[in-house]
Amino acid sequence: MTAANAPTIGTAMASATRLSVRNIRKSFGPHEVLRGISLDAHDGDVISLLGASGSGKSTFLRCINMLEIADAGEIVVDGETIQMEQRRGKTVPANRRQVDRMRSELGMVFQSFNLWSHMTILQNVIEGPMHVLKRPRADCIAEAEALLEKVGIADKRHAYPAHLSGGQQQRAAIARSLAMKPKVMLFDEPTSALDPELVGEVLRVMRALAEEGMTMLVVTHEMSFARTVSNRVIFMKSGEINCDGPPEHVFGAGASPEFRQFIGHFGS
Repeated sequence: MTAANAPTIGTAMASATRLSVRNIRKSFGPHEVLRGISLDAHDGDVISLLGASGSGKSTFLRCINMLEIADAGEIVVDGETIQMEQRRGKTVPANRRQVDRMRSELGMVFQSFNLWSHMTILQNVIEGPMHVLKRPRADCIAEAEALLEKVGIADKRHAYPAHLSGGQQQRAAIARSLAMKPKVMLFDEPTSALDPELVGEVLRVMRALAEEGMTMLVVTHEMSFARTVSNRVIFMKSGEINCDGPPEHVFGAGASPEFRQFIGHFGS
């Protein structure tokens, strides 16, 4: 590949649609949290989801990987639609096995790490590939060690999560998700629980994934990441998409009054 056609950060390497979401709606009691959200994520897209607390960002991600069940809408992962049906007036998955399989194709990184505390870092990373994907242990270990090297914590593979810093735990969580070879990575405010001095080490790993062409949806308050790594920024307000486009547009002439007010809190 020549320098002229090498992929850049946040630039789709191909036009394949990895994730398609249509008219997602979700309510908790009388409160409508998502009011018909739609988006397409193509191969290599890095989409930053911005918005104030309560705007629906995290709920949207949780609906995509079925941790929350949307009341209405359609989710298609790499061309396969997640099948839903109505039971006793509620929308539920029609095929639990399909949901389990599709979740393995949607890597999820939470703000609270969610590592298994009784397992070493290496054991955390190989657990999914061994027991969900049914891959040989030796292969899983070799790939896990390569991933831990990739995220910069190979020397911590035999340590337990409690012995790692927050930044190291989050990088371990990213390695664990990557071990499942997902089609799309979902990040739910991956740096919000970290001390400020540890944020950079996690963002560097995410930037490297973007450079490699990983398709990513990132709920974040890191404005620099949204500006420089994303190829698309979505600003959500009150469960709806308020602003959507390339970073230079959303942070520039295309900014809505609501988005300008939002980023004013970050000194942007």
